[in-house]
Amino acid sequence: MILTVTLNTALDITYKVDALTPHASHRVTDVAERPGGKGVNVARVLAALGHDTVVTGFAGGPTGDVLRTLLAPLPVRDALVPVAGTTRRTVAVVDASTGDTTQLNEPGPTLDPAEWSAFVTVYEELVRQADAVALCGSLPPGIHVGAYAELVRRARAASVPVLLDTSGEPLRRGIAARPDLVKPNADELARLTGAREPLRATRDARRRGAHAVVASLGPEGLLAVTPDGTWRAAPPAAVKGNPTGAGDSAVAGLLAGLVEGAPWPERLARAVALSTATVLAPAAGEFDMTTYRETLSRVTVTEHATAA
Repeated sequence: MILTVTLNTALDITYKVDALTPHASHRVTDVAERPGGKGVNVARVLAALGHDTVVTGFAGGPTGDVLRTLLAPLPVRDALVPVAGTTRRTVAVVDASTGDTTQLNEPGPTLDPAEWSAFVTVYEELVRQADAVALCGSLPPGIHVGAYAELVRRARAASVPVLLDTSGEPLRRGIAARPDLVKPNADELARLTGAREPLRATRDARRRGAHAVVASLGPEGLLAVTPDGTWRAAPPAAVKGNPTGAGDSAVAGLLAGLVEGAPWPERLARAVALSTATVLAPAAGEFDMTTYRETLSRVTVTEHATAA
């Protein structure tokens, strides 16, 4: 079983408009509503790949009820912890004329210490059953900034591999707890290390405590610095579409490869192919299976001669 943790779950709403113009009214041509948050997206992709997956985190209020209703028919197990506050919404506005997406993210409910304690109890029980854990996304208000570091340490104490995908100070503190893998994007990596050159920044991030670092370079693919070597993985061509959730699909590919014991080049190829296939899907947490299979064999994975 793979456990995904989304402390700040969301109801993802995607609007498509013909062209997005500031200060103007818009007629929405299509609306999609999905259970969301980074870890939920990861879980949905893992389930589509055939992995037994459990979702935990927080859900509350009317929005949380809708999220859980939408989650119920999906092949993932719901272990979300109820809270008094209302789950946030995220709105993605897709400009059909350019393919660009504008994202609006609410902050999430404010949680209290008792709610955090209840979650930790559930988390520890689930971790004991897991083959791997993914800790994903932002922290809701009220949760201490070292929350992910705490969860990394608890997973490591249970000898369960843990992947961390967050940003800012939670990433800085979480990476010091020595997760097995972190997956920042280029901006998150630069803020963490102060370096803009991808290879230098990725190596610096690994020195800060992570066992391995896989950096997302957007349409250029992935850069991985691991104990076994350093690789770049690139898609065969850039694609236009909605990039929301592409990074989450990459996380799913890395986790699937981890639990299956695949070598790093194969894990990276899966992650890039899934990310590409997600850009062409209508909403986060989904991917086009035909595109995934066609792209997988055409991803280029190149090993760096220098040591990690």
